[in-house]
Amino acid sequence: MTLAILEFEKPFAAIQARAVDYRAAGDEAAARHADGAARRLMAETYARLTPWQKTQVARHPSRPHFTDIVKSLVEDFTPLAGDRTFGEDAAIIGGIGRLRGQDIPVMVIGQEKGNDTASRVKHNFGMGRPEGYRKAIRLVEMAGRFNVPVITLIDSPGAYPGIDSEERGVAEAIARSTQVFLDSPVPIIAAITGEGMSGGAIALAAANRLIMFEHAIYAVITPEGCASILWRTAAKPVPTGAKNAPVAPASHAPEAAEAMRVTATDLRKLGVIDTIVSEPLGGAHRDHPAAIAALSMAITAELTPLLAMDPAALRKDRRNKFVEMGRLL
Repeated sequence: MTLAILEFEKPFAAIQARAVDYRAAGDEAAARHADGAARRLMAETYARLTPWQKTQVARHPSRPHFTDIVKSLVEDFTPLAGDRTFGEDAAIIGGIGRLRGQDIPVMVIGQEKGNDTASRVKHNFGMGRPEGYRKAIRLVEMAGRFNVPVITLIDSPGAYPGIDSEERGVAEAIARSTQVFLDSPVPIIAAITGEGMSGGAIALAAANRLIMFEHAIYAVITPEGCASILWRTAAKPVPTGAKNAPVAPASHAPEAAEAMRVTATDLRKLGVIDTIVSEPLGGAHRDHPAAIAALSMAITAELTPLLAMDPAALRKDRRNKFVEMGRLL
């Protein structure tokens, strides 16, 4: 499968393409030289990504998603479906298994975006409906009864805002999910693996420890959504041929991303997340095994001390974490 090239990646992608041509022509020395130049330029580019560029990386279609991660992270994963109220939501997947290499039983819950047109439609692009969040509630409560730690993998542009979702009470389901996570008697680790947007993300992120991939993003709204609010005059109709027409809200998304502090580095400084998980050179989409291995080590490191805490201490720890997020210095 051909890897999609982002706009800012085109300079080093062009050098990589030349390396392929050199190799096809039998000039291995020139190909190795081009490979090295491309790698150096890639490293320089990724070392200075803007928040908007990180947003594009977080949304890359080839980024590892829930199913990819669970295959490597968890042994004997058994999916558990349905909310016992309305039905099954394919956007939010959950199940039980054992943390690979640790033999620790875990409940794993997260959003699945899909990796091609058919699977993206099936999983609704990772946008959960009320039944998805109510399934998460059911699984967290089950984990509490059996003293099983919870791991969540968050990657969603937000909860699904369609009429059917609103009719079935998506706001209430998100609020209730957040409450159940905060009240759980077991350790909870949340990992932002791609984009964690709005209440659709926080409903699965009220955890003892919040970790985040280096090029993931996390915020109360998408940069485009923020831009459409702040530059709302741009939404007004523009007469055909008018000069000095307002700029479309989406064109302000880079500015919004900068102001919103969506990156892992900013969120770590603000105390919103606990750990940044390094990604392979060029992003997690270029090397799934290395990215997932790094995530696994980070989860294990955060989970181990939590396993020694009693339920009351875990609840207190979780409450203090979120209270401190809003405290002014």
